[in-house]
Amino acid sequence: MRVCLATEAAPGHVNEDFVAATADAAVLLDGVGTPPGSDCGCLHGITWYVRTLGSTLLASMKHDAAPLAEILAHGIKTVATLHEATCDLSHPGSPSATVVMLRHTGDAVDWLVLADSVLILDTGDMADPIVICDDREAQVGAAYRARMDALDASSPEHVAAHREYVEALRAHRNRDGGFWVASVDPLAAQQALTGTAPADKIRAAALISDGASRLVDRFHLATWHDTLDILDQHGPAELIRRVREAEHSDPEGERWPRGKAFDDATAVQVTM
Repeated sequence: MRVCLATEAAPGHVNEDFVAATADAAVLLDGVGTPPGSDCGCLHGITWYVRTLGSTLLASMKHDAAPLAEILAHGIKTVATLHEATCDLSHPGSPSATVVMLRHTGDAVDWLVLADSVLILDTGDMADPIVICDDREAQVGAAYRARMDALDASSPEHVAAHREYVEALRAHRNRDGGFWVASVDPLAAQQALTGTAPADKIRAAALISDGASRLVDRFHLATWHDTLDILDQHGPAELIRRVREAEHSDPEGERWPRGKAFDDATAVQVTM
């Protein structure tokens, strides 16, 4: 595999995405941040969580041929044991993250997607690419976001509404009828979307956090096919640049209502 990647924090914030790759595997995590005024029950915070889980997953993917869901379950359990003595893992806001995993072994490509980061598989023909995204959080969140979306994204009122939105979603996290993310319960891994494809049928793949995929799925300024073209011709940094350009053109969220005016953005291009 040939891997090219870029990641950039939202302006003025610490990057809560994690991305890393080896010659035959890639992993991307998008941390679910804790809004100002909310608690997560963890002394370490979301950045520690995504870096610890992400590096654990990548190391396991390099040496373990087990199914990716099994590797994710073991990784979640391992990280939980690292802070169960110091942190309240029963807290509804305990650090969590979306996960995308990609592994090339022999003549196959294995993948896993948990929560709303995106995996695009380019089959190299004229057909639309295969797009995998677990959108259960968006489906649940649609019932709670009306007040937040109606407010100026740069206002204190929006900050408060976003906090209320995130806290409302906690009641639906990692339970039947809700949505699933990597956090403290290894059973969440069983809810991930997984698959395997023949390696000779996949020309390239892209792993994209929702802060970068918003160019397509929120701003509607590009298609998934366009995204692959941008990555092919200009690289991941250009995809993020276009996201930032769109965000700066609408800082109040009038054209594109959203929880965060600016978000951490990460993109990985993998060429087979």
